[in-house]
Amino acid sequence: MSAVVIDGFAVAASVRARVAESVTALKSRSITPCLAVVLVGEDPASVSYVSGKEKALAEVGMTDRSIRLPATASESELLALVATLNGDPSVHGILVQLPLPKHINEARVIMAIDPAKDVDGFHPVNVGNMVIDRPCFLPCTPHGVLVLLREAGIVTSGAHAVIVGRSNIVGKPLSILLARRDCNCTVTLCHTGTRDLPSISRQADILIAALGKPRVITADMIRPGAAVIDVGVNRVEDATAKKGFRLVGDVDFVPACEVASFITPVPRGVGPMTIAMLMENTLLAAKRASGLE
Repeated sequence: MSAVVIDGFAVAASVRARVAESVTALKSRSITPCLAVVLVGEDPASVSYVSGKEKALAEVGMTDRSIRLPATASESELLALVATLNGDPSVHGILVQLPLPKHINEARVIMAIDPAKDVDGFHPVNVGNMVIDRPCFLPCTPHGVLVLLREAGIVTSGAHAVIVGRSNIVGKPLSILLARRDCNCTVTLCHTGTRDLPSISRQADILIAALGKPRVITADMIRPGAAVIDVGVNRVEDATAKKGFRLVGDVDFVPACEVASFITPVPRGVGPMTIAMLMENTLLAAKRASGLE
């Protein structure tokens, strides 16, 4: 068996193309979706992510209101900026890039963002609406996983989905989304306290790795024929690489390909979908602000 490799880059490109068409239509009505991305400090991974978001905004024709603050910026300064953006009707979405410097309370900053502009889907109002299946902004990475499953033709209804990792950004919300009626999965959420993880992961029809540890999911932990979604992005040293490192997922990719039926690579798997779904959320925010949704 050799798994079908799901091209997240191609799926994300189709999502961005669809968003770009809708943006063009909105511009004909004098509405230009605008996203404010706030970066505090110069964390290399965060700088890279923000650059990717800026590129995507230009591609789909949205207004980029990127704001960069020094790592020494105070929490009160950041909260004041968020308040200003909340009150600016030309800004439809606000994203504060995480992680923040240790002297800033991330939860307090997330709570300060207007839920109507919370295109990350992290505010408790949006999280609560997601849980009870009411309109909200879905968190971008979990939503991207759902789109990949759909586009690959992977049947979710009745499937046993095992998620390894319980973060607030991926694992927990994904467990909720997969259990909703439109996906209709039976979900098992595993974590560091799970006993005998391999015996549980081998029960999965859909195995989702979201631990943030390189190659921790090995081929013997995968049921033959399972679909494997690798959310992890990890830097590992590689002296042969130009930058001295390369990116790998949470799944040991090459051996897993011989067991799984479908698998996402790292890079070009889930990662591009996160930014694509952010563009979709920003579009939705602009429509709602304009009374069109």
